[in-house]
Amino acid sequence: MNAIEVNKEDILVLPDSRFCLNNVCIVTGVSSGIGRATAIAASVNNLHTVGIDMDEEGGLETVKLVKELGGQMTFVHADLTRDDEVEIAVSKASGIGEIKFLANIAGLQHIASVEEFSMEMYDHMQGIMLRAPFYLSKLVLPYIKRSVDGIGVIGNMASIHGHVSTANKSVYNIVKFGIRALSQSIAAEGEGLIRSFSVSTGFVDTPLVSKQIPIHAERLGITEQQVVSDIMLGGSRVKSMMTPIAVANLFIFGFSRFSNYLVGGDLLFDGGVVLTY
Repeated sequence: MNAIEVNKEDILVLPDSRFCLNNVCIVTGVSSGIGRATAIAASVNNLHTVGIDMDEEGGLETVKLVKELGGQMTFVHADLTRDDEVEIAVSKASGIGEIKFLANIAGLQHIASVEEFSMEMYDHMQGIMLRAPFYLSKLVLPYIKRSVDGIGVIGNMASIHGHVSTANKSVYNIVKFGIRALSQSIAAEGEGLIRSFSVSTGFVDTPLVSKQIPIHAERLGITEQQVVSDIMLGGSRVKSMMTPIAVANLFIFGFSRFSNYLVGGDLLFDGGVVLTY
């Protein structure tokens, strides 16, 4: 994603008293894609965004984009697989303001059959996309409870792969089903004050998706264009990928007062892949 792809008029801006610079929104995976877009959208909605990522160069570029749009963002370099670095990141966020929102977005993909899948990669994907969101939630919840009104929201990036499983993406399927369960579990304990939800999309135009295209083409013996049209968008009624900012807007809506009844629910925006035939 570059500056041209995030136009201010494409960002959902909502009136909400909790969308203020005294309140902090932690976002993971902010160096590119959906994480970057969500950091920008949260900042434009007047939240102080704390972005976490391993990619410092990309993270600082996101800070620059946020400032160009008049927002406030602090970048924290951290490895989500290291508990000590995650703890430091949350501690830094708590020193900026009241932590009220958390968007667990960081992710990766690895394409291989179950029998070919390395356990090292299994552990790595689980660590970043399921264990880290759990631990960040565990760390953030006490801060939300100690805030002035005790109200906060945790949003988690799921996928259509949290609804249906496809071949050669076994671990991705597993973690996305798991992230929906995490959202429901947090909501079950939140007593209506602390909400949690997940966002499930089809393919989004991000670097993560772009990297998959040549792998699929080689594995299936088809062209890269056929991968996009026949594989990625084949089951979608909308024949174009979502943009990162369109996904970010779902997080903003989920965080806002307009989603008070979104408690453990999943925002399924997939072009009809899961529910139409």
